[in-house]
Amino acid sequence: MQFKKTTLLLLVLLSISCGSRKPTVRTVSKPRTVVTKKPTLSVQQKNTGLTAKVETNEELEELEATSKISITKDNVQLYIDNFQEIAKENMKKHGVPASITLAQGVLESGAGKGRLSTIANNHFGIKCHKGWTGESVKHDDDASQECFRKYNDPVDSYKDHSLFLTSRSWYNSLFKLDKGDYVSWAKGLKAAGYATDPKYPNKLIAIIERYELYKYDDEVLNRETKTKTKINPEEVENIYVIQQGDTLYSLSKKLNLTVEDIKKINDMRDNNLSIGQKLKIK
Repeated sequence: MQFKKTTLLLLVLLSISCGSRKPTVRTVSKPRTVVTKKPTLSVQQKNTGLTAKVETNEELEELEATSKISITKDNVQLYIDNFQEIAKENMKKHGVPASITLAQGVLESGAGKGRLSTIANNHFGIKCHKGWTGESVKHDDDASQECFRKYNDPVDSYKDHSLFLTSRSWYNSLFKLDKGDYVSWAKGLKAAGYATDPKYPNKLIAIIERYELYKYDDEVLNRETKTKTKINPEEVENIYVIQQGDTLYSLSKKLNLTVEDIKKINDMRDNNLSIGQKLKIK
């Protein structure tokens, strides 16, 4: 009888012990970044678990789109040299200004140093979208682990960028703009929804003017390149480029101004608008 009681007690204790055991949690250490000697660029990639900072004596460009990248002016110029001919060829075939294509490539890819460009040859931050049947990668952007297109070669990314703009109706108004008017194109891209960053047009314009990318447009258009007057970013923010479907009434709602205010600011005598027309909004 005493033996049965002892056995029963042991079984109860074992049951309690097993029921209270906590599940095992496996931890994975974060990747470490090793910086080699004689660094030439500074990189900060957000949402990837990696941060690499490298100091140089050269002037740095800070680019932020799908990744946040700090690189040297020489890195940007090398990137432009590598892709200018492709951008000009695409301009001839599809009508997208070479200056805009190059500036977007520089900004979105971090001059080829960003995560999407290195792992997926995606230089324009183009997401998969409905109907994409090619390869893809996951990348944190507006939301966590979004689907982005993957290409075999950066050239394919450049071609797809032109096709992406020409095949979607909401970009139609862009192609009614002067192909040498990079300011209107930069603002038009933002207005059409290409980017959510309110400073996106200013960033493109700054890159175009700093590296004189407008000269590639002039080459394709057979125009003489003239000295460009740099545009004050504040002036860009105070200008609205008319898009397809805009009316004074719709603009008054969008810009929180009355129709009469818009007409007065712009010295307008009637309500007529044309695509590409620039209106002051302050």
